This record gives sequence, C-alpha cells and structure tokens, in this order.
Amino acid sequence: MERRKFNESEISKVLETLKGWESVDNKLNKRVEFPNFAKSLEFINQVGEIAEKHDHHPDITFGWGYAEICLSTHDAGGITISDIALAKEIDALSI
Repeated sequence: MERRKFNESEISKVLETLKGWESVDNKLNKRVEFPNFAKSLEFINQVGEIAEKHDHHPDITFGWGYAEICLSTHDAGGITISDIALAKEIDALSI
C-alpha cells in the first residue's frame, strides 16, 4: 500500500469523521481522559494490540487519568491512510 501524505484539505475532511482528533504539525493527536491510572493503562494496552496488528506504531504518552496518542507516518513525512485507519480503529474502542 502506498503511503501518500495527505494534504491539508484531505486532513480536514478526515477529521470530520474522527472522534476528538486534531492535526498538529503533520500529526494526528488525541487526548483521552480516564478516572485513574489503571484505566489509562488498559486503554494503552488495547491501542498497542491494534498498533501491532496494523504494524503501525503511534507515539504514546500516558499517566494517571490520561492517555495521549500521536499518529504520523514517518517515512511519508505526515498523515497517511495508515494513520487514518489506526485512528478509526482506536475510536472504535469502548473506553
């Protein structure tokens, strides 16, 4: 699959279909809040399983009550269909 970098117009349209994601510096970012550390970790573990399945790995930051996901296709220099597919599957998690 070709990993063509999306332009700003394409990204804007895609953002309308995603839940709580934003585009910053050619990356898709999402912050999710949780009631405690255990729920944050549970979510991150689910994201990790999805990332392994896609062989496309996000940058993840998490701690007590939050998780932050950052998606980008490094070799394309920005957001590609791989990032969109991963974001949609993350959105489908019941959190």
